[in-house]
Amino acid sequence: MSVFVLLFNARTDNEGIYSTQVGDRNVILMFAQEDDALRYADQLEAEDFPKPTVEGIDPEEIEEFCQDSDYDCILVTAEMLVTPPSQNLEETDWQPEGRKQSRSDDKPGDDSIDLEAMRKRLERLL
Repeated sequence: MSVFVLLFNARTDNEGIYSTQVGDRNVILMFAQEDDALRYADQLEAEDFPKPTVEGIDPEEIEEFCQDSDYDCILVTAEMLVTPPSQNLEETDWQPEGRKQSRSDDKPGDDSIDLEAMRKRLERLL
């Protein structure tokens, strides 16, 4: 079985995986369905994030990466409603190709309510 993750600058030396912050933890979203990952990628782009690439990958590989990086991961199924945050990090471990690194037009904390709501919805599903 494969899961689908979002990568920025896929297959380059500057590759980065999409994660979101829930509380004080970085969480990688693993999508069970490619269509859901593609839809989420489109939503990210609509929020003025760099365009991610959807890649299928073995879930054990992601879980191992998360353990090594002290990240969490969540499997997003078709029944779950997840929406991207409206604010990007000001600093990332990778650099968007040809784009600014921060989005200063957003107010700090705009996504904290959305993330908390998302966390609660995800916890109810587990």
